[in-house]
Amino acid sequence: MNLSKSFLQQLDEAVQQGSAESRENALRYATDMLIIGRYSEDETWVFGEAIGRLADAIEVAARARLARQLAKTTCAPANIVKKLAFDDSIDVAGPVLEDSERLDPATLVGAIRTKSQQHQLAISKRKSIPTEVTDELVTRGDHEVITSVASNKGACFSDFGFLHMIKRSGNDSILAETLGLRKDIPRLMFQQLIAKASVDVKHKLERERPDLAAQIHSSITEVAGALHSKFGPATSRYFVAKRMVTARHQLGQLNEGSILEYARDQKIEEATVGLSLLCSLPVNVVERALADREMTLILAKARDFKWETTMSLLFLGAKDHRIRESDLDNLREEFTRLGSRTSQDVLDFYQARRHALSGELDADRLPRLRIQ
Repeated sequence: MNLSKSFLQQLDEAVQQGSAESRENALRYATDMLIIGRYSEDETWVFGEAIGRLADAIEVAARARLARQLAKTTCAPANIVKKLAFDDSIDVAGPVLEDSERLDPATLVGAIRTKSQQHQLAISKRKSIPTEVTDELVTRGDHEVITSVASNKGACFSDFGFLHMIKRSGNDSILAETLGLRKDIPRLMFQQLIAKASVDVKHKLERERPDLAAQIHSSITEVAGALHSKFGPATSRYFVAKRMVTARHQLGQLNEGSILEYARDQKIEEATVGLSLLCSLPVNVVERALADREMTLILAKARDFKWETTMSLLFLGAKDHRIRESDLDNLREEFTRLGSRTSQDVLDFYQARRHALSGELDADRLPRLRIQ
């Protein structure tokens, strides 16, 4: 450590007494020594301190050269790399934000929140990006940033991240197509994307991803067909259920307990109408949810239902009202992990599209029981 102190002293003298040229030479020497040597974390930190002091005293062009040199160095001092990442000049910050493995997610999030769109664009090009970082990029980034991160195969997205990008893709065919081509997009999110996508985008996805063609065509019709075989054609039971459940809702007596009661008694019409009222969704959208386990979990979480109620709804929508024990355990784990924020965002999405989605299902399948 005495040698380290001596080394720091020498570099301090170069900073305080040397010319601009001697400082750059000292910086080059210290960087070369760092790269070719093998040092402990403490010694690497000392190098970082020394290089950082020199970097403060040199011009932008020299700092940019330093950043390019350290960006691909796995032994680069984390303290100096972080300092370079927050440099106002993108020529300095860009290389380390894009390539350095010494930056942790918290540092990247900090840069996204405090620096420019150019800084965010550099981060969006990293070899791998965790979900906590992509959440920030899709929320704060401009069009170029969000398109860049959406096309990055090494970027990981949470359900919130996917949903936010889908919302922003409404008038952006390039972004919609980029999202549709991602192989990691969840099925539910893909269905929402297709529901919003233009005809041109759908055709492009069919051409570029022939494996998705069937899903694009059947994402709605398959569900409609399954519901038709489950519930049968329109019957008087739905009209009776509508009158009874709507009256209960108007009296303020429709709540989670009511839904649990209907589900346990396998009163699928009452449960469907009740959920449509509580979630402010058309009946046909709720019908789709009850035929889709993932969507059932999301609606239940958005309404802050307990697992007991959610489980009863899952059984209600299951074939022959049966679910294997192992599947039920997996569903409970998924329900526990599911975020309320994401679930509410999905519910908001369907509420916003309620009229459009209503027109996409077969008119003769069930009566359109609209919320009064």
